[in-house]
Amino acid sequence: MEKKKNNAFTIMKDDSTDGHGGYGVGSISLENMSPVIVDPNEKTAYVDMAAMHARSQVERRVRFQHEKDKVQDGKLYWIVWVTVQNGGGGPYYFGAAASEILVDRPNRIAYKSMPEHVKHMEQSMKGKYVLDHMDDVSKELLLEFLKEYKPEFWSRTPKDLENQLQ
Repeated sequence: MEKKKNNAFTIMKDDSTDGHGGYGVGSISLENMSPVIVDPNEKTAYVDMAAMHARSQVERRVRFQHEKDKVQDGKLYWIVWVTVQNGGGGPYYFGAAASEILVDRPNRIAYKSMPEHVKHMEQSMKGKYVLDHMDDVSKELLLEFLKEYKPEFWSRTPKDLENQLQ
């Protein structure tokens, strides 16, 4: 039985700073962020919500190393933190920032920089596009995924995103 992939972007349900003044005011909501895994090795891109808790398929069953050079034979993956915001005309891709992961599956080790991931999540939430450090194949995969997944989101997205991916 083939497991169906859930490619669903999350859209913010409510705003913790909407003026009610109660519990949670000023807290950061990740409800409008979705992690897109870009795999240049297999030429795929897909949403994996488990990455929000460092439990994506790519991150499972490996021991993370603190030094990149310890994962010499690692395959490159990207977690692209994509933030969707509801604008005047409807939802669009508000921010996107890519963080690399190297995974050496045979040796069950991997590398990722947690401070980099946190920084990129924050930049995405602030409406920035931080993608120019990605390789060309990965950029193209992400571009096609975002265009095809929700064409209506893409049509409302600022051209800055497309420019970084070309």
